[in-house]
Amino acid sequence: MEIGVFIPIGNNGWLLSENAPQYKPSFDLNKEVVLRAEKYGLDFALSMIKLRGFGGKTEFWDHNLESFTLMAGLASVTTKIRLFATAATLVMPPAIVARMASTIDSISHGRFGLNVVTGWQRPEYSQMGMWPGDEYFAKRYDYLAEYVQILRDLWGKGQSDFKGDFFKMDDCRLSPRPAAEMKLICAGQSDAGLAFTAQYADYNFGFGKGVNTPAAFSSLNTRLAAATAKTGRHVESYLLFMIIADETDAAARARWEYIKAGADQEAIAWLGQQSAVDKSSGTDTNVRQMADPTSAVNINMGTLVGSYENVARMLDEVAEVPGTGGVLLTFDDFVNGITAFGERIQPLMKSRKAVPVSEVA
Repeated sequence: MEIGVFIPIGNNGWLLSENAPQYKPSFDLNKEVVLRAEKYGLDFALSMIKLRGFGGKTEFWDHNLESFTLMAGLASVTTKIRLFATAATLVMPPAIVARMASTIDSISHGRFGLNVVTGWQRPEYSQMGMWPGDEYFAKRYDYLAEYVQILRDLWGKGQSDFKGDFFKMDDCRLSPRPAAEMKLICAGQSDAGLAFTAQYADYNFGFGKGVNTPAAFSSLNTRLAAATAKTGRHVESYLLFMIIADETDAAARARWEYIKAGADQEAIAWLGQQSAVDKSSGTDTNVRQMADPTSAVNINMGTLVGSYENVARMLDEVAEVPGTGGVLLTFDDFVNGITAFGERIQPLMKSRKAVPVSEVA
């Protein structure tokens, strides 16, 4: 099973809590996290894009770096780990994204890939006068399909004359092109998102579910398998999990309870309000899961709380679910968390190859 880290490009990581570590994002912080991830043999690092936060007492995600420039910088200081940036496709023309991706591919010597998102939080785009209207919710994967076809044209052939409902290319050119096929991520959980992923993406990123229920996401893999059966393509699931680990189950649980007790209710309310704007989608989207009040303190991602031994065991259970290619990890404290994962958790996992001591030293 592959392991990735969802790096803290926004303030406070993925915890909407006054009792969680409070910090601003910086290149130095993300550099330290990714270099440690590389040191411990993790396979990839992914950065999101967020253009407006949720506010509240913690000013959650009000402070964010930009994904492509961050990953370009990280590409220049790493040598092995794969790197994925996220494209806010509503405000970044595909020809420009194709060229930026090709540039980072050159910096990283073929270690770069792209996560494409449709956009769901209206204020991110309306603040710039670039929200296309709420009817976009029903058309967003049609938009994204055209977007990706242009990317594939430019990366594959260096030229595109694509004509669609949203984009019209006129002998659009790209050179130099990536040295190898550029891998694409989609993070859709809805039927429309999974259908898009099955047709166009290489990896599907979804949410783990619940606390200490490592296999609860299995229905997502089943739905993805049904979607790929129609397209004849092989796409694996990569699941998002937060790790809260300590020497004992009791210590880890106490830390998790403390984080929950400090939940930033104002920021959580903003998340719920924004997710409710979309009247076109059903209940199966990742945004609907994020806003569920059950555990909105960490946007309802799967959460593994326990001793290092028990977290390793639960991650092995994730690996055993058919269709799982890997996990994308977040931590309450990223620097200490990635270190504890590399030194205390990963060596106990049956689903991971041990990293030689000489490589960790």
